[in-house]
Amino acid sequence: MKKRNTKILLVDDEPDILEIVGYNLAQEGYQIVTAINGKEAIEKAKKEIPSLIIMDVMMPEMDGMEACEHIRRIPELNNVIITFLTARSEDYSQVAGFDAGADDYITKPIKPKLLVSKVKALLRRLKEQDQNSETLNVGGIEINREEYKIVKDNLEIALPRKEFELFYLLASKPGKVFKREEILDKVWGNDVVVGGRTIDVHIRKLREKIGDDLFKTIKGVGYKFEV
Repeated sequence: MKKRNTKILLVDDEPDILEIVGYNLAQEGYQIVTAINGKEAIEKAKKEIPSLIIMDVMMPEMDGMEACEHIRRIPELNNVIITFLTARSEDYSQVAGFDAGADDYITKPIKPKLLVSKVKALLRRLKEQDQNSETLNVGGIEINREEYKIVKDNLEIALPRKEFELFYLLASKPGKVFKREEILDKVWGNDVVVGGRTIDVHIRKLREKIGDDLFKTIKGVGYKFEV
């Protein structure tokens, strides 16, 4: 993924944030598109199809949470990475963000070099996922990693990126117990700080959408997928 071909959408109602973050990422060679609220972010995302969206939570007209939920329902934006950049660091805020379909959560203020490093890591994992595309068929469920599509009982199930990646990981080795540390490493990456309830939130969503009996909790260890 060449940087000059990588488009990043920045969404924030503070001009200073757009300028500072945009400048630092543009210096790295990324194409930068900006929006000042959630409504504009949705329109820009549909038009530009960015690889990454960095979005504030608290904004006028439409906040980041609602915008994220809208974007996750747009098929052509299914593969976009969404990261919240916000001053709100409470655990409940992070859980709500992941629940809305976000992939990561970065709290302000953040040093430009660290932000650039996080962006590179997110885009690097996106590239690795694209290179390792394949289809799994497990327990009558078809999992198409290339299209981020799941079909069960002839019905297509839509999942946000991180839910899909977690499901794909567990389903890749049915019966294996994946430790929480391994899940965080393979789905979110070592350099991404997420709240302790993040995995639990995603597992709950998968149980609701795919089947409660398919996901087993191994207390104090992690989770496994059973068919």
